[in-house]
Amino acid sequence: MAQHTHSIPMTIDYIEISVTDMQAARDFYGTAFGWSFTDYGREYAGIRTAAESDGDEAGGLLLAESVTPGGPLVLLYSDDLDDTLGRVTAAGGSVISGPYDFPGGRRFHFADPSGNELGVWAAPSPS
Repeated sequence: MAQHTHSIPMTIDYIEISVTDMQAARDFYGTAFGWSFTDYGREYAGIRTAAESDGDEAGGLLLAESVTPGGPLVLLYSDDLDDTLGRVTAAGGSVISGPYDFPGGRRFHFADPSGNELGVWAAPSPS
């Protein structure tokens, strides 16, 4: 897979779309827009930016029991997740979940003052 770069921290980096039927969603987005996917098990599929097998991911399909109107989950990238967490809470955001580890690094979700849910993620620390 190609190296995913983050040249501008705190810009929109990744969008997650909740779906109730993973295969139907993959079929729909693949047929309608030519999207290809990276499989991460039954509950998640990464959306590639290019049809080639080495394309970066720009988002994902997340299996959910139900989908609440409101749209996709916007994810921001941070070079320093703990600092960003502090800035979010100091600015009046409410942490909904995390920080937690996931296969691509660490992330947390928060609600802005209007109740919109967003997420912030950081790449894993070098070992």
